[in-house]
Amino acid sequence: MSEDTSNETKGIDGPLLRRIITYLLPYKGWVALAFVSVMTAAFLGPLKPKLVQITIDRDILTGDLEGLQGMIMLLFGILVIEGILSFVNAYLTQWIGQRAIYDLRTKVYRHIQRQPLRFFDRTPIGKLITRTTSDVESLSQVLSAGVVTIMGDLFKLIFISYFMFTLSWVLAVVTLAVMPLMLIASFWFKKKVREQYRETRKQVARLNSFLQEHVTGMKIVQIFGREREEMRRFTDINDSHRQAHIKTIFYFALFWPMIDIVATTALGLIIWFGGLNAMSGTLTLGVLIAFIQYARQFFEPIRNLSDQFNTLQSAMAGAERIFGLLDRDDSLKEPEEPVKKDKVFGRIEFQHVWFSYNPDADPDDKEAEWVLKDVSFSVDPGQSLAIVGATGAGKTTVISLLLRFYDVQRGAILVDGTDVRDLLLTDLRNQIGLVLQDVFLFSGSIERNITLENPEITMDQVKAATEAIGASDFINRLPQQYEYDVRERGMSLSHGQRQLLSFARVLVYDPGILVLDEATSSVDTETEEVIQRALEKLMEGRTTVAIAHRLSTVQHANQILVMHRGEVRERGSHQQLIAQDGLYRRLYELQYREQEQSISA
Repeated sequence: MSEDTSNETKGIDGPLLRRIITYLLPYKGWVALAFVSVMTAAFLGPLKPKLVQITIDRDILTGDLEGLQGMIMLLFGILVIEGILSFVNAYLTQWIGQRAIYDLRTKVYRHIQRQPLRFFDRTPIGKLITRTTSDVESLSQVLSAGVVTIMGDLFKLIFISYFMFTLSWVLAVVTLAVMPLMLIASFWFKKKVREQYRETRKQVARLNSFLQEHVTGMKIVQIFGREREEMRRFTDINDSHRQAHIKTIFYFALFWPMIDIVATTALGLIIWFGGLNAMSGTLTLGVLIAFIQYARQFFEPIRNLSDQFNTLQSAMAGAERIFGLLDRDDSLKEPEEPVKKDKVFGRIEFQHVWFSYNPDADPDDKEAEWVLKDVSFSVDPGQSLAIVGATGAGKTTVISLLLRFYDVQRGAILVDGTDVRDLLLTDLRNQIGLVLQDVFLFSGSIERNITLENPEITMDQVKAATEAIGASDFINRLPQQYEYDVRERGMSLSHGQRQLLSFARVLVYDPGILVLDEATSSVDTETEEVIQRALEKLMEGRTTVAIAHRLSTVQHANQILVMHRGEVRERGSHQQLIAQDGLYRRLYELQYREQEQSISA
């Protein structure tokens, strides 16, 4: 996935921010309540210096003890209310934010699930993990306290300015005189920080991609002794991330002292001009003390807004990536009026199918990089079809198109006479059981890996399936039997055991069509016999399409297709193809000689 480098010098992207805020709309009632709470707190804060001014000038300097006691009680009551509002604001805004983050992360993951294999072919998994985790998390503060707090700080500035101008417009102008310096510093800061946050998010994605790929492939790294080289690459990526983050910290380290200098300058000017006016009798002591408090309060929301701007910058960088992913939709088109099939009989037909992994390939361009070229065949219900050929012949592509992981550019694929593009993807794939050569198991129990947590599948069905397949023998010998944790990718089980579990998984879902990607190519002879018996049980009454690397495993198939460079070169039964003395016979004899040499060695 290419990195977004547009708008590199922009500050806050208005349309992007509005799009983020749309995730708060389902909770607009709670947002309104939080807004009222924050507005109330924003008014009570600036009200206190005004009450202090009244207390000094009206009560303390005149010796009004009763008035002083009443004002203290009022100030105490305001402090209590502020404490309550602080709790309400903190809890409510975080609750809203976490609900919105939950919705956004769910939407991102659902979007990823909808994408076809073509999307994953060219998108690093680590980047998708970054989008779903840290990029979404970068929006957390904006969707929780961010928007409401920013509004509260803005209104707090308005209330403070109002009280300052009502007390002394001269000192108010003196306080605001330093604002041009503040604005210059803020504009410089936001430009630099936006660029660095974008770079930091980019480096995080690189780091996650590298870790995901190399932890998964650690066996290869260790076998070939590449630890030192891969450590060097990791160090380079990690160092780039560190440098990007430190550069961001540098701008913050420079910005905050600038803000403090401006705030201290404003306070000094207030004390100077206010002190002169107080000594000349044109300003009361209470007003001067209140202004000093207002000067401190005035720069507090500005600091908070700078913090929130920091949060917004991080969110903008993350949001660019998230919405870039959501706006890129390669999902296969579902039919507007789908044909409904609750159960299939299992007839499969390929009609002059042309396919290229380049989605922009012109169907009329015969010179394009076609993986399949004018492929046609049919399989009757309950019959078995084996597809053989050299690596790159297009065998795996055939089953990928049948399962509609990709769409053909030309021709049609029919199941029971219906084009697969006229079926809902869920309806089509519910009727096809796929067993891959490289079995994938999830972390969790054996039962979970067989049922995939489908509530309609009972434990009795699971046990019946494993007994029929022949997997119950090894399962019953495990410590927790069906509750045994297979760990990540099923590494606690042998390849043959994982294969048997994949057969049981298909059997409990009871599909009408079975698709096999050479289920016995990576097991020993004894395990192959067990798996072969399980396959015979699995194939009973089902249309079967099998990719075969060992030709000895497909001799009993009703029909065998021999593919070469994307074309069907030969077809027929095993005996018919042997008699033709063509490509199939040469492949068979080559494998037979290799087996003889292996046995003699």
